[in-house]
Amino acid sequence: MAFAMNVDRRTCLRGLLALAGGAAVAGAGPALAAEGRLVYEGQVFDTRLRVAGVELRLNGTGVRQVAWFKGYLAALYLVSPASTAAQAVAMGGPKRIQMRMLHDVPAAEFSKAMRKGIARNTPAPALGSLGERIERFSRQIDAAGAVRDKDVVDLDLDPSRGLVWSINGRPRGDPIPGEDFYAALLRSFVGEVPYDKRMRAGLLGQAAG
Repeated sequence: MAFAMNVDRRTCLRGLLALAGGAAVAGAGPALAAEGRLVYEGQVFDTRLRVAGVELRLNGTGVRQVAWFKGYLAALYLVSPASTAAQAVAMGGPKRIQMRMLHDVPAAEFSKAMRKGIARNTPAPALGSLGERIERFSRQIDAAGAVRDKDVVDLDLDPSRGLVWSINGRPRGDPIPGEDFYAALLRSFVGEVPYDKRMRAGLLGQAAG
């Protein structure tokens, strides 16, 4: 998410590396650590995992970055590969967006970024139907408190329950129903106005331009 990053001192985006077909596409990008594992930005990601009893594949990884300042790493897991936002959003089955924090973020900043990301990528008529659920998610974020450096935040879609999210494996709040809500959240990462365009490219397995 687009947390505040003191942009007065960090004035431009640097290039980041994307995953495509399990191979690096530029520079010293992701590298296979061992069977079923991939190293990206010094952290090891599973290339396959299970959500709601279904095996998901690592679709891509990216980093939210302004100049040299890196806010968090992100990974997208889907049932099958997707190279466009439309494919990722429309795909059936469970999904996971994983965020690995690289610095502390207050709950208010997390919530603000979530709201802004959804609003920027959701048509006005649809946004109205999400209002109560956005508020519910915001309250859950507030109750969880700050996310810390090295925390792992999993944002999962369980089609039978909706958004199920956790911090370091600990569930936070009740599920938020509706695949439309999760689709809006996913578009904030990979939609037309994402938190970070180069991170979007990485999550979709594309070379960062």
